[in-house]
Amino acid sequence: MLIKTAEFVISNSDVDRCPKDYLPEYAFIGRSNVGKSSLINMLTNHKNLAKTSGRPGKTQLINHFLINKNWFLVDLPGYGYAKVSKTAKKKFQKFITNYFEKRTQLVSAFVLVDIRHEPQKIDLEFMEYLGISEIPFSIIFTKADKLKPKAIERHVEDYCQELLKTWAELPPYFVSSSSKTIGRDDILQFIEDTNQQINALR
Repeated sequence: MLIKTAEFVISNSDVDRCPKDYLPEYAFIGRSNVGKSSLINMLTNHKNLAKTSGRPGKTQLINHFLINKNWFLVDLPGYGYAKVSKTAKKKFQKFITNYFEKRTQLVSAFVLVDIRHEPQKIDLEFMEYLGISEIPFSIIFTKADKLKPKAIERHVEDYCQELLKTWAELPPYFVSSSSKTIGRDDILQFIEDTNQQINALR
C-alpha cells in the first residue's frame, strides 16, 4: 500500500463524537511506553503525524487519522503505568472500552508489544478482553532493532507459546522497528488486503 495522504481528523474522549463516515478503522493500542506514536509515524511516512514524547502516556484521547481518504487509523491511549492520576486513568480506560464495544466501523485492532520483554500480564489480559469481546486483533512486536535476529525469533516463539496456553490459534503478528522501518510493508499489506475483502463483500 502506498500512503498518499494522511491527515488528522479529530481527537475526543466520546465515542459518539467519532467520525460518522462508514470507513474501515484500525485501532492501535499498547502499553504506555511501547512506541506507538513512532510506529504510526513510520507506517504513514509522516514524521510528526502522531505526537511522540519521552513521557509515557501522552496520548489520552481517541485520535482519528484519515489515510488515503478511504480508511481510518485510530490512535488510542496506552494502558499500563502512564503517569496520570487514578481519576484520569479510569476515565480514559472507560472510553477505550466504549470505543471497542460501540464502534461498528472498527475492523481490527493492533496490540503493540515490546519484543524485548517476556509476556506481560497486562498485555495478555487485554488480548483476552478483545477475544471475549469478539474483536479481531493482530499483535505488532515493536523495537525489533534492539535485539539480534536470533533473540527476536526466540522472544516471538516464547510469546506464541504463552498465548497457545489459552488460545486455540494464534492471531496474526508482525515484527517491527520504527527506526529501521521493519514490518511496515507487511502491516500495510495486511490492512490493504483486509480492506479489499470488505469491499468485495459490499
